[in-house]
Amino acid sequence: MTPTLDPHERLRAALNVQGGDSSDFDLNPNLELPQQRQLRPAAVLVAFDESGQLVLTKRSARLKHHPGQIAFPGGKVEAGETLIEAGLREAQEEVGLNSDQVEILGLLPPHETVTAFLATPVLALIKGEFHPIPEAGEVDEVFRVPFDHIADPANYRIESRRWQGTRRSFYVVPYGPYYIWGATARMLRGLAERLCA
Repeated sequence: MTPTLDPHERLRAALNVQGGDSSDFDLNPNLELPQQRQLRPAAVLVAFDESGQLVLTKRSARLKHHPGQIAFPGGKVEAGETLIEAGLREAQEEVGLNSDQVEILGLLPPHETVTAFLATPVLALIKGEFHPIPEAGEVDEVFRVPFDHIADPANYRIESRRWQGTRRSFYVVPYGPYYIWGATARMLRGLAERLCA
């Protein structure tokens, strides 16, 4: 009988699985994208605590872009920053996670968003107890999702809605009252596939 790996060991092993980039357009092959589009680099911190729970945020309902949506801590890469530095800075700003409490495991393949960002997931572990401090005005809530929930591909489903005059399909992975969808769900789906490989 093969011994069961703990969540942290499975996350480390997932980095060694071969796999490509992902996109908000994966499920919409007939959608024509602008040929000259310029993708802006971004980084998101995909951080798991010591019990294996993933830290996510609920964006403020008052924000202009993606109000109320579930997201990883993250944002655009500033001039002179690496992807890892950007992910750590954004996590500090958005949820109060100090970089000295973070162990970086590595980078997952980048993801193209409908908002023309190329977001690279920075896979990480949080060391010790973490008491989040949501950034006022940007983050309404910080919550956690169990590893087993996001690691199981059976928890993901495809839904669709009208977007810019056409029907757009996307992944969702709801958890309790939290409707996790779009880019966040797609990046998690890619991680789940690696965890099960």
